[in-house]
Amino acid sequence: MVKAGIIGSTGYAGSELVRLLMGHKDVEIVWYGSRSYIDKKYAEVYRNMFEIVDAVCMDDNMEELADQVDVIFTATPQGLCASLVNEEILSKVKIIDLSADFRLKDVKVYEEWYKLEHKAPQYLDEAVYGLCEVNREDVKKARIVANPGCYTTCSILTTRPLVAEGLIDPNTLIIDAKSGTSGAGRGAKLPNLFCEVNENMKAYGVATHRHTPEIEEQLSYACHKPVTINFTPHLVPMNRGILVTAYASLKPGTTDEEVRAVYKKYYDHEKFVRVLDEGECPETKWVEGSNYVDVNFKIDPRTNRIIMMGALDNLVKGAAGQAVQNMNLLFGFDEDEGLRQVPMFP
Repeated sequence: MVKAGIIGSTGYAGSELVRLLMGHKDVEIVWYGSRSYIDKKYAEVYRNMFEIVDAVCMDDNMEELADQVDVIFTATPQGLCASLVNEEILSKVKIIDLSADFRLKDVKVYEEWYKLEHKAPQYLDEAVYGLCEVNREDVKKARIVANPGCYTTCSILTTRPLVAEGLIDPNTLIIDAKSGTSGAGRGAKLPNLFCEVNENMKAYGVATHRHTPEIEEQLSYACHKPVTINFTPHLVPMNRGILVTAYASLKPGTTDEEVRAVYKKYYDHEKFVRVLDEGECPETKWVEGSNYVDVNFKIDPRTNRIIMMGALDNLVKGAAGQAVQNMNLLFGFDEDEGLRQVPMFP
């Protein structure tokens, strides 16, 4: 059995990690870390875990934790993982970080967008960006896995095949994304109160959202040249889900058949990316509670642009599910172990 510790187990992504790992036949959770609830029973924080989890919450002492487990998940705010990690810890355990601390390779870009001083820039080159469908072989050999963000996972998987194959001009790419409120975390914030969110939709982080450079960096790798995009996120009154609608100029003369062949080339062998049938649009409801990403496209011949669409559950494939998928790669398990949940409906 692989022993796992979770720092930040009482946030939404952390609790989803607990739920998924409880169903993993090869993993035992031995550390439920939570700075806010030290010594409180985990099942008192999340009553859905009553008579399922008997443990109490512990602190975020990564050095002590590293002596007890094989893998550490850090489902924490930006900056914490980088402030805790060191060479001694990395000599003992694997780290899967769900924050943005190791996603961006340029420390200046990280500090500009996140307004934080990076505490461990020496590990940026080593850390592997944990988008399994792209970096599977590198993940298997990693000590630090930078688990991608929810918006970025959906945006990249939706658009990357056409960027990589040169069928769209990536610098014309506009990504319009919608997220459920769980993406903002469990902390009490005025904009996320029920009366603020219910019966409302709003854009936020317009032209400044921190996932923008992450998407640009990964798409730049795909086409081997710098990419600049417009990315606008929106908050919608639902618990879970990301829906991406992306627009870009299409290579003249490109047909539906050619685009579909590219998506099939990249995703036919992928367990968790489903290319929908012609005419079907992705919906968040059809991936809820699962590790699946649904993608599809529509060519607009009038404007010679293509509309690319994707949907995922921000807490599963957009966070905890992807982290479990990365852990499976690290330890040689079946990639879908613990992740075979059928999407929930209704």
